[in-house]
Amino acid sequence: MEKEPLLMLPGPVPMPERVRYAMMRQAINHRSAEFGAVYADSVRVLKTVFGTANDLFVISGSGTAGMEAAVANFGRDKEIACIVNGKFGERLYKISQRYGKAHEIASAWGTPVNLAALEEQLKAGAEIVTLVHNETSAGIKNPAPEIGKLAHKYDALFVMDGITSIGGDLVESDKWGVDIAIVGSQKCLAAPAGLAAISVSSRAWERLSKNPPYYLDLAAYRKSASGKQMETPYTPAVPLFLALREACLLIEEEGLANRIARHQKMSAAVRAAAQEWGLSLFPKLDAHHTYSATVTAVSYPDGIKDDEMRALIKKMGIVIAGGQDHLKGKIFRIGSMGAVGAPEILATLAATQYALKKLGYKTHGDGVQAAAEVLG
Repeated sequence: MEKEPLLMLPGPVPMPERVRYAMMRQAINHRSAEFGAVYADSVRVLKTVFGTANDLFVISGSGTAGMEAAVANFGRDKEIACIVNGKFGERLYKISQRYGKAHEIASAWGTPVNLAALEEQLKAGAEIVTLVHNETSAGIKNPAPEIGKLAHKYDALFVMDGITSIGGDLVESDKWGVDIAIVGSQKCLAAPAGLAAISVSSRAWERLSKNPPYYLDLAAYRKSASGKQMETPYTPAVPLFLALREACLLIEEEGLANRIARHQKMSAAVRAAAQEWGLSLFPKLDAHHTYSATVTAVSYPDGIKDDEMRALIKKMGIVIAGGQDHLKGKIFRIGSMGAVGAPEILATLAATQYALKKLGYKTHGDGVQAAAEVLG
């Protein structure tokens, strides 16, 4: 019998059986108390995971829908400072160009963000700052607390894409001054793709656009969620909500602190393996930046072709990611997010080590052993 491939990507990730089974039941009325309880359960856990007491809503749409909701509801016709050091920072910048006057604060992918340039843009009148907290395209975690302080120093709203950090790494939205935070369901939450959750501060509500989008109108989401039972303004993806609730309950059962520690240990194991192989981690760090806790980006050594290596790994039933855009063929990325643990990490690293050697690269040491020492 053909087995399902093991997805060791920066999303989508393998879903626990309970999450999958939650989608298999008959449809329910999305205007019922039963659905309201499902929605409320999800929001209750998500507020803890976001580190927020702010309003929080779930949108039927991917993480990109959450990004667009943030910018379209609060950034229309405004000056927006967009921090870009990877693919998804670039996406927020492109969305911002459609709604406001966007200014790109650019650094090379995987290098530290330019805090001085951001401050200059804020001094010049930027009203909103956008940031990708965990930039999976490059495996770098950006300094959200420092950026939140700068945004609030100049009375700007802080929009943070936490799509690949919330639920897998420490996120303290309220403490960091995040006004709008976003997560995607198929990343660290280990739920199916197709939902985005977004939190909104009281400060942000005061600056809501007078011309919001229709489907992504967050005021409509707030109104629908504030009744006797929680609802969405338009028909939601009910099976995905059922799965999200189950994924949230699993987070609660594991304990958020335990879940964060597990993610940090898994990513440390992947980094230990790469270093033992003699390979370079792609991001360039400074005192404010760290390696991602949910994906590891590794530079290819000379002579190893991306398509050949990932094809060998895929033959063993494991899927890892390559680089995006101009990083195609230059890096490979191993996700360590969601519900996976030591067995999946060690299997992936064993397959990667085999592929490297098969393609002629002489590893400096045993990366699988190094990872096992971290995970043990």
